[in-house]
Formats: sequence, structure tokens, C-alpha cells
Amino acid sequence: MIELQNVWVEKGGSAILEGVSMAVGKGEFVYLIGPSGAGKSTLLRLIYFDERPTRGRVVVEGRDSDVIRDRDIPLIRRKIGIIFQDFKLLRDRTVLDNVAFALEVTGAPRSAIHRRALAALAAVGMTQKRNEAPDHLSGGERQRVAIARALVNEPVLLLADEPTGNLDTRATENVTEILRDIHLQGTAVIVATHDADLARRYPQRKVMLEAGKIKNQ
Repeated sequence: MIELQNVWVEKGGSAILEGVSMAVGKGEFVYLIGPSGAGKSTLLRLIYFDERPTRGRVVVEGRDSDVIRDRDIPLIRRKIGIIFQDFKLLRDRTVLDNVAFALEVTGAPRSAIHRRALAALAAVGMTQKRNEAPDHLSGGERQRVAIARALVNEPVLLLADEPTGNLDTRATENVTEILRDIHLQGTAVIVATHDADLARRYPQRKVMLEAGKIKNQ
């Protein structure tokens, strides 16, 4: 499903990733663990083609970074859900509208948008907050909305970049349980985190990244 082959990313004369090779299969759950600055976010950006490697190849669902055209990248991104640490919700839209927007930009039929957005919110336990503005929600609630937005297009792959980094213990547990449930339904999940304890509490495959190099996988 995903393959990185001897991938380097260099910027300003410095290497952010150095010779990274790894593969993730369909339906797999992987923790990408490392401290801040290890290159975790850059690796995720390579997977959704927000960035291209300086050297090496990235292949996602048969799409190759060497040859993929810019106009084809939105098509592959429709198969990928992305969750950010800072939520990236639209403050001038309601919770429901934030989730629906992810469908609108793909040209989904208007008749299906409302139904699918509500279903995604139900999956993360946020239906009752559908008419609220994001600023009225707790951090854990905003992250659940962000997860619903990432899920609404029924992705085959979910990428989560420090999804619990700004959350308290209870919210972290809630978000992690949601991610586990998503995985059990067959979606591949990659969680980038600096929190090694999180990966120990919820054991799955671990890939250790340090100073741009994979130390263990």
C-alpha cells in the first residue's frame, strides 16, 4: 500500500530524512515514534504528496512520486484522511459544516453530503455538537471533529500527526480508542507521535525515527 525506498529529503543543505525505507500494508496500524524534529511530519507529507523526496521514491496505492502529475495528486488524497495536531477547523463554520466541507471540495452529490457528514460525526460521538462553532468546543471535542472530517470520504488510509499532542489524558484515551476502532474496520492508520508511552499502552507496530533515520521497525 505504501512504500518508501531509500528516501532523502534535503533542505538548505541539511538532511531532514536520510535513507528512509519502510512499507505499510493494507489495513495495518503503525506508530511513527520520535522526538520533535525527527522528521515525522515530513515523512507523512511525503505519503500524501504534499512534498517530494530529494532522492528515492515514495509509492502510495500504486502512485509513484517519480512520475505522479500534480493534477493527479488530489485524486489520491481522496483516499487519504489527514488529522493534524492543531485541528485546522474552519472557525466561521459549524461542526457539521466543517465535516461537510471535506465532501463539498470533492464534488460529492449534495443529496449525500448532509447524510454522510452526520454519519461521520456519529462515529466519533459528536452528533449533539453539530451546530456548535469550533471555538465553543474543548480540545478533545475539536480533535474528534477533525477525525470525523478525515473519515467522511471513507479513506483507505488515515494519517494522524501528533493527534493527542495538545490533549489531556482523558481526551487522549478517547481519541486513541476512536483510531483503534477505525483500524478494526479495515482502514490503515499511521500515527506520528513523540509519546512512546501512548504506543506502549496501545500496542501496535512501532517505527522509531531519530534525526531523520529509522532506528527500528
